[in-house]
Amino acid sequence: GAYSDYDNNPSNSEMYGRLYNWYAVDDDRGVCSEGWHVPSDDEYTVLTDYLGGESVAGGKMKETGLDHWNYYSDEITEEATNESGFTGLPAGYRGTSNGFYNYMGSSGYFWSSSEYSSGNAWHRELSYTYSSVYREGTSKHYGFSVRCIEGAVDCANVAGGSAVVDN
Repeated sequence: GAYSDYDNNPSNSEMYGRLYNWYAVDDDRGVCSEGWHVPSDDEYTVLTDYLGGESVAGGKMKETGLDHWNYYSDEITEEATNESGFTGLPAGYRGTSNGFYNYMGSSGYFWSSSEYSSGNAWHRELSYTYSSVYREGTSKHYGFSVRCIEGAVDCANVAGGSAVVDN
């Protein structure tokens, strides 16, 4: 696995965190501290369902205010409530060709620990143009943000999910 600082500038990582390819997420050494893990696709689904569904959950997962987000409209700004406590930041991403960086201030991309296919994994996107959460399978070579959560989430009611006990 690999990680980078947006625009190869460590001061960007101090605010937004590093950008990791999915192989770092899947690495046995782990990107999260002991007892913590990168959420699975099912765990992200539990969160977005709890927040009212993908169509509104994005606003509830974004940092409030205009310190880091360049929102598209006043309506989108007002819908950024962070009521989930997720405090999603628009760290942008690192692309797969030539290592270009894009969308800092406009979008945040967060890996899940779940594969979509042999070359792709699930992620969630928060954008400055809408208050929904976008779910997509993307090449594992992209550099996205990583969010670590503690314990486990009961995914029994998620299609294809299983029940787990949170210790």
